[in-house]
Amino acid sequence: MRDIPYSDIVSTVSGLCVQAACFLPEDLGALLDSAMETEISPAGKSALEDIGANFRFAAEAELPICQDTGITVVFCRLGQDAHITGGLLTDAINEGVRQGYVNLRKSVVGDPLRRVNTGDNTPAVIHLELVEGDSLEITVAPKGAGSENMSRLKMFLPSSKREDIEQFAAECIRDAGANPCPPVVVGIGLGGTVEAAALMAKKALARPVSVRNPDPFYAEMEQETLRRINATGVGPQGFGGVNTAVAVNIEVGPTHIACLPCVVNVGCHATRHAKAVL
Repeated sequence: MRDIPYSDIVSTVSGLCVQAACFLPEDLGALLDSAMETEISPAGKSALEDIGANFRFAAEAELPICQDTGITVVFCRLGQDAHITGGLLTDAINEGVRQGYVNLRKSVVGDPLRRVNTGDNTPAVIHLELVEGDSLEITVAPKGAGSENMSRLKMFLPSSKREDIEQFAAECIRDAGANPCPPVVVGIGLGGTVEAAALMAKKALARPVSVRNPDPFYAEMEQETLRRINATGVGPQGFGGVNTAVAVNIEVGPTHIACLPCVVNVGCHATRHAKAVL
């Protein structure tokens, strides 16, 4: 059994909140740079140039990439041989978020209808997975509302084909237009139940955009879905063009013989996440 102190988790989460808010993942930055080279729309190309300049300035000045620093989604992979000392894991994560968001915008309301801001961006949305080993892997993935609001669920018939899901995803992004600040990253959760598909879609957005699904069938589906989305012509920031999305990540899971849940979770061009292992 290995001890992981409460204070180490607090400081790690706090640092990850700032890192995710201010520094774009390198692989996503590379895709956006490539999009600027391939964009045929003058307005779209100009938008991509502005996006790139913003990312670089944010990193140099250590300022948030976007004013919407999001609700804090935290994925934890806790080894079964690890022991959290000094307090609860959930409390440590929320204290880390509280400290990390001191100089970031606080966007969380404590009740969905009363809409009173909690003042410190807590509570975080925490997903915990128990795994082998004695370490704790923490991924902080802040999620802005502009892209989150464009996400959709559809319960497909079990007889539905791959092409039906690809087309549904393309329609979601076409209908979203400029709202999620394209070019976007698209996370798709396929299978399981309603809540399992939603969680898979969110996990898909936290996967590096340079990593394809390990199953060649779904890796090909990711690329074909990306092609269909870019064929919509929405383009960067909705100005038209061939770069509406830069990546599609698909996660799948077993499901019931009578259903086929599909969740499309949309990430903006600043699909942010940062990871550390304790």
